Amino acid sequence: MKRKIYSILLTGGLLLSTVVMLSLTSCNKTGPAGAAGRDGANGANGADGISPTEACKACHSPALVDKVAVEFGMSKHNWGTAAFEESGNTSCTPCHAQEAFRYVCDPANNVSTVWTYDAVLLKWTNPYATAPDHAMGELGCGTCHSSLHTTYGISDLTVFTNTAPVPMTMWGGAKTIDIAQGGGSSNLCIKCHQPRPLQCNINPSSGGRMLNYDSIKNFPTLIFFDSTTGAVNKYIKPSYRMHTHYGAVGAIYAGKGAIEFTGPLAYGNSAHTTVATCQDCHMAPMTGRAGGHSFNVRNAVESALSSSTTWNFNGCNVAACHGDDPLSATAAKFVNTRAGIKTLLDALATKINAIGGGHNILHSEVDPTLNLWAGVSTGNFDGYLDIYSSSSNPLGYWRDPYGSGATNAAKPKFPTLTFARMGAIMNFQLCLREYSLGIHNTSYVEALLTNSAALLP
Repeated sequence: MKRKIYSILLTGGLLLSTVVMLSLTSCNKTGPAGAAGRDGANGANGADGISPTEACKACHSPALVDKVAVEFGMSKHNWGTAAFEESGNTSCTPCHAQEAFRYVCDPANNVSTVWTYDAVLLKWTNPYATAPDHAMGELGCGTCHSSLHTTYGISDLTVFTNTAPVPMTMWGGAKTIDIAQGGGSSNLCIKCHQPRPLQCNINPSSGGRMLNYDSIKNFPTLIFFDSTTGAVNKYIKPSYRMHTHYGAVGAIYAGKGAIEFTGPLAYGNSAHTTVATCQDCHMAPMTGRAGGHSFNVRNAVESALSSSTTWNFNGCNVAACHGDDPLSATAAKFVNTRAGIKTLLDALATKINAIGGGHNILHSEVDPTLNLWAGVSTGNFDGYLDIYSSSSNPLGYWRDPYGSGATNAAKPKFPTLTFARMGAIMNFQLCLREYSLGIHNTSYVEALLTNSAALLP
């Protein structure tokens, strides 16, 4: 009897449990949707966005970037071959390749111009170089305009790769150029357009250090190179390419960095140094092939001066500069300034060549396709020395002091150089290769050429 009642209770409990579960399940079911509620008030209209096409057109238009691209096609920065020739060279590409230039300008990389001494290798090294994986890149818009396509607005065009003061590589950072006007825009140009250092390359005890230019200035009578004994000294072996490289204009324009011998003239600067920028003249409104992003001031293909050379004076003849007395190719101020500097340049060349006792020591090249400076001096000098080199100057007159071979040995010994002679050669190179015949900085060039010539017999 008890067993039957238990069975009934158990069965009844199971049934009750089932009923409860079914009830709960039915409560969770969604019923039919009710009627739709009343619509709320409309929100405020948002501002219309700019379409991608319109954003691009703000810069990429016939009047702006398209025009710039055409002008840039006339620039040697565009069609020059150095970016390809120097690719992979970590010490040359900072001035010849886009990615290398951007690398040395980036403050995060902290690339210094101060030479360092390696106590293990017992030699000095020039740290101004790019990283091996950045030693490349054809020059283009991004070389100078570092923030293109950052905000995709016009403001991207005005951010330059460098406007900071430029420590001079020639001086190992001991001298700095800062052309402050124009927001430092000229410093962008001078970062590359500056002389390179001369490295002592003879006596192992010098460890390849940078030449001390202050010694050249302060001890003009000391012997720099002794031709009589041919003894190894601690300075530089004279060679065909013993020079300050080609970027002379930055130093001349700033009035800083040459060998400033004491002499008849005091050193000063023309108004350009503190009033004008590189862009004022080199990016003036276009006339023919000159101006804008061609960076040219003269209407000619990249070659030497000639009688057919014409000029773009649009940047010079603005109201704030020469507007009251406009310059032209025949204006007395332009013609006489250049003629006067050419006379001084020729006079210094004559004294330097007299060191040879009957044969020039400066190298001449009349072919304007080989000598960018043909016509700048009467002798068509190019800034090199007429020293024999089987590869670079096979017709050279003078013996390479530390060369070899029968051809070299048969040539006359290169003359002895004092510090004064060496400094005069360097100043001649700088004043020749700044190219403008003193227009960039007349006062400084006059003093350099006059005082250098005064030291030579």
